[in-house]
Amino acid sequence: MNAIVVHYKELALKGNNRPWFIRHLVRNLRAALGGLDVRSVRHAMGRIEIELRPGAEPQEAGDRIARVFGIANYSYAGRAPRDPGGMAAAILADLGDRRPASFRVSARRADKSFPLTSPQIERHVGGLIKQATGWRVDLAGPELEVFVELMMDHAFYYFGKAPGAGGLPTGTGGRVACLLSGGFDSPVAAYRMMRRGCRVLLIHFHSYPILSRASQEKVREIAALLTRSQLRSRLVLVPFGELQQQVVLLAPPPLRVVLYRRLMLRIAEKLARAWRARALVTGEVVGQVASQTLENLTAIAQASGLEILRPLVGLDKDEIIAEARRIGTHSISIVPDQDCCQLFTPRHPATRVSLERIEAAERALPIEAMVEAAVEGAAVEELEFPMIKYAPGGSHGGSGIEH
Repeated sequence: MNAIVVHYKELALKGNNRPWFIRHLVRNLRAALGGLDVRSVRHAMGRIEIELRPGAEPQEAGDRIARVFGIANYSYAGRAPRDPGGMAAAILADLGDRRPASFRVSARRADKSFPLTSPQIERHVGGLIKQATGWRVDLAGPELEVFVELMMDHAFYYFGKAPGAGGLPTGTGGRVACLLSGGFDSPVAAYRMMRRGCRVLLIHFHSYPILSRASQEKVREIAALLTRSQLRSRLVLVPFGELQQQVVLLAPPPLRVVLYRRLMLRIAEKLARAWRARALVTGEVVGQVASQTLENLTAIAQASGLEILRPLVGLDKDEIIAEARRIGTHSISIVPDQDCCQLFTPRHPATRVSLERIEAAERALPIEAMVEAAVEGAAVEELEFPMIKYAPGGSHGGSGIEH
């Protein structure tokens, strides 16, 4: 088989904006397939055709396509002439060791001017296959379903469909910034926003050199995996340990967790605005930990002037872990590390903090100076797929975060 046929679903509902979404999807597919022996990627009559050269590895191409957002399903396909005899001959030549007890042919015409209707194509091609193989036709529950799609100058055939990642093409949903830890929640939250077409800036807060670099290395692995879907990512590593020490010295212990989170949001907002992001994303879930009561979530969110998006807010831990397994981050997140969220955490954090109480505690802290110091000390790394690479950009001031 020398082609892959990609079908989309949600994009077809976009009306006059559909061509814009499809252009993004075609561009993303070309980027994802970079370095493979692909002849062309082009949109043709409601589907996308990927033509492979003889030296291409279809399985590797399929593995990459499966991660590209905006795709409903894809199929390894062969090309055939448009006449039923030519279609049947090509299908028979490509069956390999398939020996099903029953089969059916399902046809679709992209070219409605073709003289045969879809049912007529199915009967003609199916009859020739049955004549050659003796297989039983079963329209209700066949062991093998042969798909045929009639285009303007050729036909496609394929023997099954693989599910795509769904969602919307990366780049169609605007920019957001996600506070990314090495745990289960925030990588899933970032993935969900990517799946809705958003390009996600990844911001990780660490406590090096007070703690080891383990959390940074872990987050790099998560960012690299997410980049297989987003194709290009920017990871910002923000030093946070010294800021936590200042909070410990000047603020009551029960308020520390909420104060840390408000500081993180302020820092993330400054980085996000420089990158022209329109919202912040967190992995917060109502009631999961002490800082995530409705009262605390409200007090934390009011530290930022940007919209706060919480894609996981109504899920439980089992649901989040199941999704982490599905997207591949679970095996990374489960590895123990030293996270800044565990540093200087009080034994009994406040679970229902009022905004007035938090703001009173913050008046003892040099908030603006703390935010500026964290932003100036942030390091930026660029990642790309298929050539995943780390390109350290140094501090925020010299790295060009705004690009």
